[in-house]
Amino acid sequence: MKAVALLMVLLLICCTSPTTTTNLNKSIDLQGHRGCRGLLPENTIPAFLKALEIGVTTLEMDLVISKDKKVVVSHEPFFAHEISTDPQGNPISSEAAHSHNIYEMDYDKIATYDVGQRQHERFPNQQTMKAEKPLFVDVVRQAEKAVAENGYPSPYYNIEIKRNPAHDGIFHPSGIEFAKLVVTEVQQTGIKERILIQSFDIESLQFVKELDPEIQLVLLIQNRESIKENIELLGFKPDVYSPYFKLVDEKLTAYCKSKNIQLIPWTVNEIVDMKAMLDAGVDGIITDYPDILKRVMKEKKIEVR
Repeated sequence: MKAVALLMVLLLICCTSPTTTTNLNKSIDLQGHRGCRGLLPENTIPAFLKALEIGVTTLEMDLVISKDKKVVVSHEPFFAHEISTDPQGNPISSEAAHSHNIYEMDYDKIATYDVGQRQHERFPNQQTMKAEKPLFVDVVRQAEKAVAENGYPSPYYNIEIKRNPAHDGIFHPSGIEFAKLVVTEVQQTGIKERILIQSFDIESLQFVKELDPEIQLVLLIQNRESIKENIELLGFKPDVYSPYFKLVDEKLTAYCKSKNIQLIPWTVNEIVDMKAMLDAGVDGIITDYPDILKRVMKEKKIEVR
């Protein structure tokens, strides 16, 4: 009788244990947001190279267009006041930021601004250094060189078309021209199979799909509409569904798995949230702190994909 009672207790413990995590994937896509924004200046070549050193799977970045039609790596289509210094060494104020419009500058002028020497107030551990907004082609060139020299795994590139239709002709070209410029750059890299194009702008993704159906596409989401509604609006199944991490729940995870859509939330910076996303069974995580996420993954015995 004692043996039977002990067995029943053990079964009860196993069935009710709060540490059971059957949703965990054995490996995930570790994406460094804007390189590794928590450690080095965002969207700069030093940040991307540091992310490779840490061991990310994917370099995540944003794209805008210059006056001379170059594809520039930048989150805003202007010089943001939190991080930017003008060519004369003056910090750019919030009031003046929009007047430093990247779409109205040739790249040679863009390169004279600094975006790394000012301490970003939301990232107190970010190392400051002289840095400029790079061309997308130069990011790929430098990253692939680092891979060859250091034996890193070849990374993927998750590149965002930063388009707002209301700003066509003001902060960037029309949607179709923007998409053509980015697609042409992707095709010319020679590593198209390792590049994904993401956007919140559905029309931009539709343009890319028409221009080159082979390019993998990522639907960025920050609304509370259902995944079915968002995909219906897009008009086709994306390769990746990428919502704000607080929108991830069991229902969304199950739907993505049933439709063979990768679920990769953004931007997950707190350890408690990283653990929650891993427990939810997401396929990847975008973070400003890939070094911290990698340690959390190690604790949970999850590999970098």
